Amino acid sequence: MSVVDHNAIELPRISEAEVGDYIALLKPRVMSLVIFTALVGLMIAPVHVHPVLAFTSILCIAVGAGASGALNMAYEGDVDALMTRTANRPIPRGRITQTEAAAFGITLAFFSVMTLGILVNWVAGALLAFTIFFYAVVYTMWLKRWTAQNIVIGGAAGALPPVVAWAAATGSLSVEPILLFLIIFFWTPPHFWALALFRSDDYARAGIPMLPVVAGPDATRLQILLYTIVLVAIALAPWPLGYFDAIYGVTSLVLGAGMLWLAIEVYRRREGTAANRATRRLFAFSILYLFALFAVLLAEVVVRAIAPVFIG
Repeated sequence: MSVVDHNAIELPRISEAEVGDYIALLKPRVMSLVIFTALVGLMIAPVHVHPVLAFTSILCIAVGAGASGALNMAYEGDVDALMTRTANRPIPRGRITQTEAAAFGITLAFFSVMTLGILVNWVAGALLAFTIFFYAVVYTMWLKRWTAQNIVIGGAAGALPPVVAWAAATGSLSVEPILLFLIIFFWTPPHFWALALFRSDDYARAGIPMLPVVAGPDATRLQILLYTIVLVAIALAPWPLGYFDAIYGVTSLVLGAGMLWLAIEVYRRREGTAANRATRRLFAFSILYLFALFAVLLAEVVVRAIAPVFIG
């Protein structure tokens, strides 16, 4: 008669995850920005989109963004555990395994791409697939741990949602969504490098080669200023070029002046509490900057839509 060693039997793991943990994998704050910028890309397209297809497009883009977030967390569970900012995510806390997060992300990615392709069009579906691949593989698995330019190149993934939405509406690409892409693309480095300046200890502890860790804070401040100058110029350019209206142009000018002033403050104030305050102010204002620019574009669409009603 054999004796069974009950201690040698490996019982299946019972997941402690709740709905909130899976929602956290989607990176809701990032997703909200994706939804908003995608909505603007959809609304400024010069075609009428059926409300059901419009809703489907935005939903698929949102789910695709969530899939990217889940795959990012699945791969970076070890790094997230080392950083104060990310230590409370579901994987470092042991509520969800990296395998479970990866399976969740892959499932969402597959269904979001296929649904968008089948129900809307395959140009948008292909662009969404590329966006997810670029963020989850090119940025997360390669760039982030390999180069200090990770956020510059990887920022392309976060800049693509309005392009995907435009393609969902029109089945093609044009200058307008490319302009929106460029605005977000050049907004990303000063936004995230400002965060990296006051979180540099976190990135150094995790071994992530963010610019402040690799090149130092002074070089990062200069790069923030240079990218902000380019951002302000690109964000203003659609107005004189005739793509966006005067309200957008004036808003861009005012917000750009604020963004540039704060970037100069970050460049000038390099030590102590004043330096930390300057970087935090730039980080916070950069969110307002992008939101307000896109909100004005959305407002212009709404005004043009309802103006004939009041005129008539």
